[in-house]
Amino acid sequence: MSIIILLIACSLVLASGFLFAFIWSVKSGQMEDTSTPAMRILNDEEKQD
Repeated sequence: MSIIILLIACSLVLASGFLFAFIWSVKSGQMEDTSTPAMRILNDEEKQD
């Protein structure tokens, strides 16, 4: 029975870590541009280095 409590505690820690990472990415602007990645494949121009 104690292993269930340990597994629940570990899953709550892991879930809160993912939630923190998601909130951090939204606040830092990672999810602002949603249209450019979808349109990038349609661009025929090649980058020249």
